[in-house]
Amino acid sequence: MAEVRRHRNGPVTYALRLAVVAYLVLLIGWPLALVGTHAFENGTEAIRGIFEDPDMVAALRLTAVAAVVATAINTVFGVAVSLLLVRNEFPGKRVLSALIDLPLSVSPIVVGLALVLVYGGRDGWFGPTLESAGIEVIFSTPGIVMATAFVALPLVIREVVPVLKEVGTEQEQAARSLGASGWQTFWRITLPSIKWAVVYGVVLTLARSLGEFGAVKVVSGNVLGETRTATLAVEEKYLNFDQEGAYAIAFLLASVSVLAILIVSVLRAIGARQATR
Repeated sequence: MAEVRRHRNGPVTYALRLAVVAYLVLLIGWPLALVGTHAFENGTEAIRGIFEDPDMVAALRLTAVAAVVATAINTVFGVAVSLLLVRNEFPGKRVLSALIDLPLSVSPIVVGLALVLVYGGRDGWFGPTLESAGIEVIFSTPGIVMATAFVALPLVIREVVPVLKEVGTEQEQAARSLGASGWQTFWRITLPSIKWAVVYGVVLTLARSLGEFGAVKVVSGNVLGETRTATLAVEEKYLNFDQEGAYAIAFLLASVSVLAILIVSVLRAIGARQATR
């Protein structure tokens, strides 16, 4: 035991810890700190300017709407797909599981282009039909929501699937044997057992959705005050030499992401504490 303790606290361990901390500071901590420093270089003037600009308020509102709607869609879809993958055996199950991880491996730019090819107004497969019905997808809010939902698709599923596997089916089978319907079993047995996993997935999905840029840039059209999101506004302000405004919007988006991470950490601690009782 003493040898193990000396090995864990040896110079190699301390060197590895220092390397990890230095890596995280240089890659994440320092850049984020600089964004905050530049955002408040002239006090709160830049932050106030964002909320006093109608176009920036519209961009923030559009970002929030797209993120919330995409998160709601991915939550419902994610729980349903998780139940399908864990509770059922069917041909193509591995293929479906691999497809779910596709948004993590494909560039968001490619995602946006693919959506344009399918739902674009002139050359898209469904675009002309949708336009004739008065439905505009690309270069409008629905396209932004679809792109956002696609890039954040796996997050709820990858949180819920391991928990479903861990809890098993014994309680669900017992509920059915006592006469509970499928919906009653889900609401009273399944959902309470996966609630923390669902919450983790929702928070992470929301944080990811708020920061989406590449796919949204392709499908939005980037029209000021209409289809320009907050992330696109960061690029526009930075390229137009309004760096203080760009830093201010970036700081707001980063703050929401950091807050989401803190919420997940607190919820994980609460869930672990409740599980040990």
